[in-house]
Amino acid sequence: MRRLFTSESVTEGHPDKICDQISDSILDDILSKDPQARVACEVAVNTGLVLVMGEISTSCYADIPKITRQTIKDIGYDRAKYGFDGETCGVITSIDEQSPDIALGVDRSYETKGGDEEDISTTGAGDQGMMFGYACNETDEYMPFSICVAHKLARQLTAMRKNGTLNFLRPDGKTQVTAEYDENGRIKRIDTIIVSTQHSEKVTQAQIQHDLEQFVIMPVCQNYPMDVDTKIFINPTGRFVTGGPQGDSGLTGRKIIVDTYGGY
Repeated sequence: MRRLFTSESVTEGHPDKICDQISDSILDDILSKDPQARVACEVAVNTGLVLVMGEISTSCYADIPKITRQTIKDIGYDRAKYGFDGETCGVITSIDEQSPDIALGVDRSYETKGGDEEDISTTGAGDQGMMFGYACNETDEYMPFSICVAHKLARQLTAMRKNGTLNFLRPDGKTQVTAEYDENGRIKRIDTIIVSTQHSEKVTQAQIQHDLEQFVIMPVCQNYPMDVDTKIFINPTGRFVTGGPQGDSGLTGRKIIVDTYGGY
């Protein structure tokens, strides 16, 4: 039986990933000054606008607009012609202190509040969310093969942009890899590779296809099981000039599970 498994990854300039990085940068800054801080920071982006919101309880000061702008510039959105610019975009902050009612669940554990003096757990949990995941032996990273290759393609795409090898690239991008498994559940071959990247309006589709195959796909996949039937699609829509927050809104966490662990 032929079984296919597909996973996708996105580059740092993808709208949702921009939001995740801004939120993480704010968290890192606050925790570096106040390890006991509580930070629930959400971010949304759209054309020329960043909204930072949430509940933060801390004794330190965080320059949220400055952190936000620097993160955007580090990603590569540092000039207006890219459709999004860390220097000129609007940054709106709406930060409140954590609800005292929610804090009750975090300050002390349920057992401690109930008078169980023998219980050593004094810190509670503020949420009842559950996560799950698993490790597998398909790769050295103990992650499924398809998501590992997709991540490596996304990182290579970013590296070629930032080191100037492919100066027509822009920060937004997505990679997708489909792996075929044999009847014993082992990796047989790469069935399909898709790479979509934001680019300069001056570059031709022919150059994009040639350069991405030479500098992005082959360096990553040359030692993986590909054959003459492996399908490669590069910017299959034909044009990707408008991207990032100008092309699509973004939110923290909206696709973090898919982009980090891979959809099925």
